[in-house]
Amino acid sequence: MGEIDLDALAPWLGRTETKEDVLTHGLIDKFRATLGPHLWDGAGDVPLGIHWCLALDTVPATALSEDGHAARGGFLPPVPLPARMWAGGDVTHIAPLKIGETITRRSSIRNIVAKQGRSGPLVFVTVEHEYLSGNRLCIREQQTIVYREISTPRTGESAADAGDPNTLRSTLTPDPVLLFRYSALTFNAHRIHYDYVYATETEAYSGLVVHGPLQATLLLNLAAGALKTSPHRFSFRGLAPLTLPCELQLHNEGTGTSGTVWCQDQKGLRSFSAEYAAV
Repeated sequence: MGEIDLDALAPWLGRTETKEDVLTHGLIDKFRATLGPHLWDGAGDVPLGIHWCLALDTVPATALSEDGHAARGGFLPPVPLPARMWAGGDVTHIAPLKIGETITRRSSIRNIVAKQGRSGPLVFVTVEHEYLSGNRLCIREQQTIVYREISTPRTGESAADAGDPNTLRSTLTPDPVLLFRYSALTFNAHRIHYDYVYATETEAYSGLVVHGPLQATLLLNLAAGALKTSPHRFSFRGLAPLTLPCELQLHNEGTGTSGTVWCQDQKGLRSFSAEYAAV
């Protein structure tokens, strides 16, 4: 595909969307049942990262694309590239969410940028989300989505060893059940997370793909445990696809008030990284 026509996407700049939900005990129970051992136990009644499970897009099956995402041209711009993934984002925690309150997610398209990558054209779309609990602003997030051609994903270079054991905090072995349950929590129908044939034959991954938000949730809770408080700032980015089968290792290197957390596999390949700070 040649150069991306950004003028055709310009009408989506500034587009807004508002969704509402109620934070229920039932959702929290399902979230804890899925990720419990890796959630920071100092968060109180509302675990960190659950905002990615709230005020979701609920498009009908007839409005989905082949990949399971919503068809192009709704709130998000109709970027003419077939593959879409989280690239990263910045989360600012302002106040805690409260159980039983209406959660409002206000979203707006902030930027659309085209770049040339190793595998072809890339388009980065930046979306700003504000999460309100009742009438209180609780979380502000800048999220970046990357669109690309379908090709064999770049996996990067494996580390020479499994990494510094002094930074390793915990491990888990993700499986298709975990990916299915997290897809259900986030109403995410992207087929790379549950349809092995589609993931490997159509989008050319080596296996089912571990969600970016799932890895970000694990890292957010790891950072909170290191700080012993919810990070005020949490800035994350995807580095390489993490596919099954794998061991997911969670690492932290920090000073007590700030630091870096990351996910890597058993070979030392980093898939997701984040910087955090208490203030």
